[in-house]
Amino acid sequence: MDFARIIEFTGNHTVLVLAFLGTLGALVFTEISRRFSGLKSVGPVEATQLSNRENAVFLDIRDEGEFKGGHIPEAIHIPLKQLPERATELDKFKNVPLIAYCRSGTRTGGVGGILKKHGFENVYNLSGGITAWQNASLPISTK
Repeated sequence: MDFARIIEFTGNHTVLVLAFLGTLGALVFTEISRRFSGLKSVGPVEATQLSNRENAVFLDIRDEGEFKGGHIPEAIHIPLKQLPERATELDKFKNVPLIAYCRSGTRTGGVGGILKKHGFENVYNLSGGITAWQNASLPISTK
């Protein structure tokens, strides 16, 4: 494919090309943010193992309505917007793994930085969020 045909295609399909570039940019930004967030990613199986072996604590950063709709049993709920002000509520868990999660694993990017500032070293992201947890047929609580 030569350069002239690429220019012609771009001119004929501007909206499609812009949508592709926007999606690609969002994907690259999300991946870079995740890599520099200070979070290690774990899947549902690894998270369960951390919970069983090292008494890991789950941190649900979703909004109130999402949390009430179903969450990991015994998870601590602090919405992401409130985390900077409420991070001290987690101080008693500094010596155990802390596994943060949202619906799909994309909102947890900033959690690592916030918690690192408060002295947390062992922070994880539940890869795929509560959706991956449910897909693995693991328990959900609505209490």
